[in-house]
Amino acid sequence: MTGAPVESLRQVIVDEIRARGPIPFSRYMELCLYHPQLGYYSRAKEQFGKAGDFFTSSDVHAVFGRLLARQFDEMWRAMGSPARIDLIEFGPGRGLFAQDVFDWGREKFPNFVYALHYTLIEQSATFRKRLEERFADRIARHKVTVEGGFDDFRGHFDDAIFFANEFFDAFPVEIVTSEGQVYVSEDNGAFRETFAAPTPEVHEYLDRYSVRPETGERVEVPLHALGYASRIAQLAKRGFCIFIDYGYTRNEQLAGRHRDTLKAFRQHTMSANPFEDPGGQDITSDVNFTALAGVMTGWTQEALITQSQFLLGIGEHNQFADAFADCRLPQEQAKVALQLKHLVTPAGMGESFHVLVLSKGVEKGMIRGLSGLSFSR
Repeated sequence: MTGAPVESLRQVIVDEIRARGPIPFSRYMELCLYHPQLGYYSRAKEQFGKAGDFFTSSDVHAVFGRLLARQFDEMWRAMGSPARIDLIEFGPGRGLFAQDVFDWGREKFPNFVYALHYTLIEQSATFRKRLEERFADRIARHKVTVEGGFDDFRGHFDDAIFFANEFFDAFPVEIVTSEGQVYVSEDNGAFRETFAAPTPEVHEYLDRYSVRPETGERVEVPLHALGYASRIAQLAKRGFCIFIDYGYTRNEQLAGRHRDTLKAFRQHTMSANPFEDPGGQDITSDVNFTALAGVMTGWTQEALITQSQFLLGIGEHNQFADAFADCRLPQEQAKVALQLKHLVTPAGMGESFHVLVLSKGVEKGMIRGLSGLSFSR
């Protein structure tokens, strides 16, 4: 979708529906989030932090990147400290996390940073420009690479760590109800849902990784995300994956939970109406970790734990010194303590986010020593 900018994403979607007929919900969601000019992630407005629509862990405090830098260093050493380690981050946004990893790693883990090459995979052209500006010096020194759209990435690595924080929740999903698979039609410019028989791919997903919706229920089907994850699985001979997101397992769905998880965010307010402001609000759905791990062919699931368990495991041995290293005054320590609390407590992000850790080709004895997995044992 190229050419001169257009005024209204709503009109773009209406025009497509009128030309093609009702479109799958995944196509509607794709246009809302990733239209090159008018999609949510293509706009120049700030999406992250206090001025945006939502917080990520990197927005809360640099300690998130610092703790992960410590875990990345452990993983590198578990692989035998290879001369080069590739760290590939999917959906890095503004690059705050990568900046924290470099800054803290240079100070605390210089050997790891010397071996590190960081690849940032970012769909949004707006964010890619920011990343190229932020890491211009490291790009010039061949320490950082910024890649474009997710579908264009074709790298391959010997030793790699794949990292994704709140990435898979932003992939377009299909929606299935007891009436059928959801399609989006329009009536005088207003969007409405219609239903059709689910495709064979949707049926296969429901039977293998999820549940069939009962009367009044809705279930999301993340075919796009799983297709991308299956490609990630082929990108490295050896390494680790760390995928952090809010989500669930199939067993939880079988128990009646985590059905109808689609939601929209604008100015830190959640809405259940994805049709309210096309391109003006974020649209996400919870991640099915059972399915995500299931399509990672050749990789072994080492843990699925809460963000609280993961970060506490990394930080407990030095009492979170990474968080308080820059504090000089008691009030600074108090502020950081509140920020850390938001990352690890159930009232904050600690229990709502989960961490899926996978490995490939790494000796089991070395994996057992990873601090982030200590609470999974």
